[in-house]
Amino acid sequence: MPTLTPTAPRVASPPRRRRSWLSVAGVLVAVLGAVSMAAGVRLARPLPDPHVTLTLPESVTVPGTAPALPWPAQGQAALEVVGVGSLGTSGAARPAPIASVTKVMTAYVVLADHPLASGEQGPTMTVSAADADAYPAQLAANLSLVKVTAGEVLTERQALEALLLPSADNIAQLLARWDAGTTEAFLVKMNATAAKLGMTDTRYTDPSGLDKSTVSTAVDQLRLAERAMTVPVLAEIVAMAQTTLPVAGLVKNYNTLLGHDGVVGIKTGSTMAAGGCLVFAVRLTVAGRQVLVLGAVLGQTGPASKILPLVFAASEKLIQAGTPMVGMVTVVKAGQPVGTVRGPLGTSTELVAGDDITALGWPGLTFRTSVHVTVPKNVAARAAVGSLAAAGRTVPVVTTGALVEPGLWSRLRG
Repeated sequence: MPTLTPTAPRVASPPRRRRSWLSVAGVLVAVLGAVSMAAGVRLARPLPDPHVTLTLPESVTVPGTAPALPWPAQGQAALEVVGVGSLGTSGAARPAPIASVTKVMTAYVVLADHPLASGEQGPTMTVSAADADAYPAQLAANLSLVKVTAGEVLTERQALEALLLPSADNIAQLLARWDAGTTEAFLVKMNATAAKLGMTDTRYTDPSGLDKSTVSTAVDQLRLAERAMTVPVLAEIVAMAQTTLPVAGLVKNYNTLLGHDGVVGIKTGSTMAAGGCLVFAVRLTVAGRQVLVLGAVLGQTGPASKILPLVFAASEKLIQAGTPMVGMVTVVKAGQPVGTVRGPLGTSTELVAGDDITALGWPGLTFRTSVHVTVPKNVAARAAVGSLAAAGRTVPVVTTGALVEPGLWSRLRG
């Protein structure tokens, strides 16, 4: 029989192709896992809020040439529109004598302590024998006076009319003592009121303005005039052309500008030390609105008989040149750019004013602006997203286009 020789069994090895596919599959699983993880992280991450960049300046200036007013060549002057702004000043703003312009503060303090309703006469005061005896010497000294007699009774309203129209120095002293007990105590009140009103360059040393040490500036006097004209009785009196007093009879207002060019007050003053002085108020109607223009002209010097005419002429020029400048102006236009919004992943839109803002003003006047905006992640075109305030008015801030939160695909591509 033939002899059989045993052989070793054959072991099958894995095919190379199978090993390759397994490797590729492993890589793909790893890649897909990483991609899924990255996508999950990207989708889970919150989108940032829209970023707003404001482009509107904090102040805007009305286009055009600012008014060039005929300011007086001497002294100092100031002109303003109440509630709007200053039309300018001239001269050195140094404290200077103000003569009987002082009596505006005298009347203001008296009315603060003893208020009167419109048309009310108020409490009375009696002219003393000493006041009556002083009258001849005061007259000889060429003071501004009204005739008084001992025992004469004046109401508060009559005394204020005598103070402010014929500018009675003797009534200024009478009112001061009636109000505060002594002239010195009344002066403390005058100076405390000036400090409260921010009249930092003003000092009162007498209630009539006769003392040349009673000093102020044109700008300070406008601060007082603005407050004084809010007191109805005071505004009523300074607009009077004349009145009748118990002893003096008919007396007239020294302010010859009253009733012309809208002038409704306020007070004249004149001494050789102060020159001609005038604080004036003008009421205008602009676009159906009542407007109050205030001015002060101080230190118009010349011969004694000319100083009041000089200050009237200088003031009249300012009034006639300055008041026509006041009108309605456009501060912000509808559609004017306010800012930009950049959303996540490159989305963006513009922000604009939703309406015009108009106000009383003139070319060259500057207005402050204020913008408050909150933009959501999804907002439609022309949607209001905030407010713009200027010149006392507020309008909406709106988008020019839509801002849409990115969808799934955009966020994955992100």
